[in-house]
Amino acid sequence: MRLSKILAQAGLASRRGAEALLEAGRVTVNGAVRLEPGAQADPATDRIALDGRPVGAREAYAYVLLHKPRGYVTTLRDPEGRPVVTDLLPPGAPRLFPVGRLDYDAEGLLLLTNDGELTNRLLHPRYEIPRVYQVEVERHVGPDDLDGWRRGVLLPDGPALPSTVRILKHEKGNTWLSVTFKEGRYREVKRYCKALGHPVIRLRRVQFGPLRLGTLQPGRTRPLSAAELDGLRNLRGQGASPILPVIHG
Repeated sequence: MRLSKILAQAGLASRRGAEALLEAGRVTVNGAVRLEPGAQADPATDRIALDGRPVGAREAYAYVLLHKPRGYVTTLRDPEGRPVVTDLLPPGAPRLFPVGRLDYDAEGLLLLTNDGELTNRLLHPRYEIPRVYQVEVERHVGPDDLDGWRRGVLLPDGPALPSTVRILKHEKGNTWLSVTFKEGRYREVKRYCKALGHPVIRLRRVQFGPLRLGTLQPGRTRPLSAAELDGLRNLRGQGASPILPVIHG
């Protein structure tokens, strides 16, 4: 089995983060440092260690749904000393990693988990997991404008083509839209709106795959519903580790 997969399943990093740990020389197998991204090991017979500490067997998976407020960074640490999303987790929560990112000034649904396989599926463009955003943009957008919005725009890194766009309301000369994208490119929604001449004032993610924000208040976490847990199990495939009791606060 690939070492990066073993580290991800142990809840120590995402698959991409695990490859970075290997490149940094922090992982050993039977006492030997392994640097190559495709390094293999057998967790049943090999002695695998991260920074000299043994890597245990796969731990139970945990999932926490957070309403990220504006003013928080979607990382585990911030060199500028800004608040990070893991500061909002309840006491006693296991080590969890945010799935994807929301900008410092964005808000809304954010999943945190130690399930590396699920993280890879949710973020990989091949799986086309829908992300639904409520976006306040500058100036008036009317029904006659929506055909242009639905045709999408060409950005420097490729086309930005939403699967749905609809008007929610008009407020103080600006417009609230619901926009759905099926990939999580860097600031895609903001760049898309700006290219159409309507810079974003406020952005809130309200759905990610089977997960919905609902009425959850900013800064709070909540249990996942049975339907959401089933949806996550279906996304990550069969043979998953047990799921920890849901954390909320």
